[in-house]
Amino acid sequence: MDLFEQTAQNNDNTPLAERMRPQTIDEVVGQQHLLGKGKLLRQLIENDQLASIIFWGPPGTGKTTLGRVIANTTKSRFVFFSAVLGSIKEVREIVAEAKQQRAYHARKTLLFVDEIHRFNKAQQDAFLPSVEKGEITLIGATTENPSFEVNSALLSRSRVFVLEPLASADLKILLNRAISAQQGLNKPNLQVEDAALDFFADQAGGDARIALGALEVAAAAVQKDAISLETAQEAMQKKALLYDKGGEEHYNVISAFIKSMRGSDPDAALYWLARMLEAGEDPLFLVRRMVIFASEDIGNADPRALQIALTVQQAVHFVGLPEARINLAQGVTYLATAPKSNASYIGIDEALAEVRKSGALPVPKHIRNAPTKLMKQLDYGKGYKYAHNYQDSFSDQSHLPKQISEKKFYRPTDRGYEKLITERMNHLRNRSIKETPE
Repeated sequence: MDLFEQTAQNNDNTPLAERMRPQTIDEVVGQQHLLGKGKLLRQLIENDQLASIIFWGPPGTGKTTLGRVIANTTKSRFVFFSAVLGSIKEVREIVAEAKQQRAYHARKTLLFVDEIHRFNKAQQDAFLPSVEKGEITLIGATTENPSFEVNSALLSRSRVFVLEPLASADLKILLNRAISAQQGLNKPNLQVEDAALDFFADQAGGDARIALGALEVAAAAVQKDAISLETAQEAMQKKALLYDKGGEEHYNVISAFIKSMRGSDPDAALYWLARMLEAGEDPLFLVRRMVIFASEDIGNADPRALQIALTVQQAVHFVGLPEARINLAQGVTYLATAPKSNASYIGIDEALAEVRKSGALPVPKHIRNAPTKLMKQLDYGKGYKYAHNYQDSFSDQSHLPKQISEKKFYRPTDRGYEKLITERMNHLRNRSIKETPE
């Protein structure tokens, strides 16, 4: 009988991660950017002023735990609902019960929807009326970017809080609690080598369930109440494979993937792509990142990059995995090796900043539309230089509001196709303007 067969025999109880779930805000480990003294989420919970929210973060970072803590702190009725297993019919039943609780017991219902992104956007509409009427307080939990996966109407009525992977130091606190607490491993003589404890914390990828699950496996298997580094490695290796898919979503690996492409390192980009595919990442999530990258980091240095990224998206839809990995690889290597420019990205952000600063400046009269006689009498369109009447279809006329007529938002680089754009614009701006005969 090997280590894991023995564990399966001996471990019939509630999982350790569930037994060790915190009950109060002060027991929660990590997420201090949300729960530290004076932080917004903590104040909303303690003052019982919480409206509907979305928790976005990797698995094992405490989304469900926070939902239960909120219910405990606010004395709300807690209802757990899985978007993977549940149905719209069950949602309606929950809402009906929530109305009764509110009417007869003056008790609020906190509906925690796990993996809310698994409901399509039409199904998510089922929550809207009850959220708007205050019949339920909705807490949606998702590992996916809510901007893409949550109904925009529902998102606009909710505040999004981003949970971060737990630091190794936080995980060691949880592990030590489980070792010493009566509701934890319940093995008072258990010894865990420091190296084993560090290994659990460092290799869990910020996921408390992985760390606690591996500790539980190791503790159930040891004969002499001592967990060595070797035992920890064996337990973590088996357990980590079960959680690999979720533990790498969105954060460190996707960041490494994007930065590898930005750094023109196709080998690293392929490696991180492989890591995510092997972990079971949604290929469409990867393609979305590639489409954004094509405009944000390549732009007009190679206008074909956006076309390539969109074509990969079509191929992924049409072919599907595992073959679509080849399409993804082709797109990734193209983006990684393309010339880079963030001029368009910087340009739109600077333009938006100017709009927010200066407000709705009036459109210059010479470029206003003049479809009526009155508008023409008011000089709408007067003095407009029709570009095609000029050499190279270029006039020196400003098309910006007078107050910012000298502003430059797009500053192309000297890389790739943008070098040609720079040369052309410099040529047009420096030559004398001559009107061509009509």
